[in-house]
Amino acid sequence: MIHKLWPDNVPYNQGENGEEEPIITAYLLEKQEKHGAIIVCPGGGYARRADHEGEPVAKWLNRLGISAFVLNYRVAPYKHPVPLHDLQRAIRYVRYHAEKWNLDKQKIGILGFSAGGHLVSTAATQFDSGNKNASDLIERESSKPDLAVLCYPVISFMESYHEGSIINLLGENASTDQRLLLSSERNVSEATPPIFLWHTADDAAVPVENSLMFAQALSKQKVPFEMHIFPSGRHGLGLAEEVPIVNKWTDLCQAWLSKQGFGLN
Repeated sequence: MIHKLWPDNVPYNQGENGEEEPIITAYLLEKQEKHGAIIVCPGGGYARRADHEGEPVAKWLNRLGISAFVLNYRVAPYKHPVPLHDLQRAIRYVRYHAEKWNLDKQKIGILGFSAGGHLVSTAATQFDSGNKNASDLIERESSKPDLAVLCYPVISFMESYHEGSIINLLGENASTDQRLLLSSERNVSEATPPIFLWHTADDAAVPVENSLMFAQALSKQKVPFEMHIFPSGRHGLGLAEEVPIVNKWTDLCQAWLSKQGFGLN
């Protein structure tokens, strides 16, 4: 089921072309008990959204006993902060409707691949508790995720960066201040939620240093995290079902999610 993040009578930042509208596609489980949900952000360098990192991932989460949502966040020519606002709105939207969907409001996670991982890392380090005076009740909800899963993520816009993501999100002449703001390794705090991240050591598109830098920042702030670096594998593997060794990430992630109270025990 597809849900528009904003009703027709509520204005939102339409970006540059004013045509694309952010939506989430719901993959809801019918469970008697309240349970966790995860919002999935496919990668694509902020230029597109990769299909294999969307619905297949949501269905995998469903098999783990987790409801899922795939976010159609806006990409180029839209610029920052539009994608971040889309994900923050999605978190608030799911949290607001948690009772109706039999979800636990305190178990709303986010998961992203590549540039979608950057978006997720940004939402995990830059969030708010909601505007309690907003007339739009959804905006009163917190945008803080309860956990985040990062898959071969873009993290830094300052070191070992993916140039295409920077250009698509910030334009050709991004300032140092803009790049610092969106370098997630510099924005980790004690309030950052638990993190699971994985990468391949020879990723030629997004260097593994991105995950290493983020893990170091998490460790410094004493944020709980689990990281796995696999020896080899191309960028953009998604679930990596046909790739030996790397395909173990889903089992490792399932075990971690279970420890966080998400999915099957």
